[in-house]
Amino acid sequence: MGTGQFFVTLGNGFAASSPWAAMGWGLAFFASIYLVICGGNWLLTRRLLPALRIGRRIDPKPLRDGQTRYELSLSAVSILIFGIGTVLPWAFLRLGWAQLAQDPGPLRIALEMAVLLVWNDIHFYANHRLLHTRPLRSFHAQHHRSLVTTPFSTYSFHPLEAALLGNVILLPMLLHDFSFAALLSLPVTSLLLNNLGHSNYDFAPAAGHDHWLSASRRHHLHHTRYHGNYGFLFNFMDGWFGTRLPDEAPPPAQTAVES
Repeated sequence: MGTGQFFVTLGNGFAASSPWAAMGWGLAFFASIYLVICGGNWLLTRRLLPALRIGRRIDPKPLRDGQTRYELSLSAVSILIFGIGTVLPWAFLRLGWAQLAQDPGPLRIALEMAVLLVWNDIHFYANHRLLHTRPLRSFHAQHHRSLVTTPFSTYSFHPLEAALLGNVILLPMLLHDFSFAALLSLPVTSLLLNNLGHSNYDFAPAAGHDHWLSASRRHHLHHTRYHGNYGFLFNFMDGWFGTRLPDEAPPPAQTAVES
């Protein structure tokens, strides 16, 4: 069985499962990628890259007391919400509102992954801006307690924020019959790239402000300034809507959560 056919079989099995099995599968999936990616990035940015003298830490200040424990506890709740939320794409498939591609070629899968990556950035920007409005700001403040970010900050959300960000796959499924491989790639690449933004590590100090590897610098500025740099991996949405912060933004007048 080829890789493409493996994912087709896996997707069909997911669609044919019970709702409880779908939620259990989702919980195991999100917990696994969180542990592997966040734990791996912690080792990479705290041990391996500094030892090799590649890149540099952005903010050397120590973490606040109990920060890692706080981030892990909120992340566990987010993983629970993402896992339970897996029942929604499952329901779309069972109700016939969405279909899975049954014979996708490598080119189609690659194009679908690229489209979902761009859509993820658009969805993230829209919801992130929404979370910075006055009615929702108090919910998003839980994430901004991490003024010095870590890889474990990535899923450190209030449950409402986790629900908003976790629905990213639903609209694309209603508009196009995606391959199951492309659908699975979205949370993996999203977590990988979100980890880049929260790593508090400058992987390429010589790269320009708009380079994708500068996402960690841009998002670090967001956590220190609170307003601006709402984008994810790319910077085009911040450029279009005038929310792009300069590379060396002045320090904020107030703490981030109070702004």
